[in-house]
Amino acid sequence: MTGLDPAKLPRHLAIIMDGNGRWASGQGFARTKGHEKGADTIRTATTECARLGLEQLTLYAFSHENWKRPRAEIAFLMRLLSKFLVRERPTMMDNNVRLTAIGRLDDLPASARKDLDESIAQTAGNNGLNLCLALSYGGRAEIVDAVRSMFEEVAAGTLDPKSIDESSVSARLYQPGRDPDLLIRTAGERRISNFLLWQISYAEIFVTNACWPEFSVDELHAALRDYAGRTRKFGGLVDPRPEAVQR
Repeated sequence: MTGLDPAKLPRHLAIIMDGNGRWASGQGFARTKGHEKGADTIRTATTECARLGLEQLTLYAFSHENWKRPRAEIAFLMRLLSKFLVRERPTMMDNNVRLTAIGRLDDLPASARKDLDESIAQTAGNNGLNLCLALSYGGRAEIVDAVRSMFEEVAAGTLDPKSIDESSVSARLYQPGRDPDLLIRTAGERRISNFLLWQISYAEIFVTNACWPEFSVDELHAALRDYAGRTRKFGGLVDPRPEAVQR
């Protein structure tokens, strides 16, 4: 495992995949070439995370704000999404990867949504890595949708307002479950960009200067080794006893 201790790996890894256009421009290519190469990098990262035994990999694939981009680029990205979903089904099956998605998925074009639903259904029986694609996703929108859901339940008399706490919000997010342990951002940017705002409250953050199309297995391993060397306190104190150290 190239010096990686399985006991010190994050169980849930989230990645803000940035720099497709920057990489393409640097190579003298059109932006679309960067997106195509970035899709290949998704396969590389996913198969390695599956091999390492991670439980979940959440990728910021298309933000709610990305709908503001030029129509031609959006159309290309949606076609690329469909192509990726169909092309990668055998790879996901071979690696026991289960595909899921979060976001306002009804915003997707009908063809892309159909391919997404079919890939989710085909991989639903896999019990290895959960590959979660954030599509038409925004962290604020997710929180708003969770709050709206609670208001509707309160109005219907099925939820007591006095019982609402953090777990109530967490349970109504797009995909309740373990929060990310590590957040990686590529291309040297140091912004959260409206990604998993609720869930990353105590995530470790790693920034690499590599653009997403050039994010290699070695880059992934470097981030994982950095994470393994950190002490996570979650706002408390560290118990110095070896038996108290938890993953």
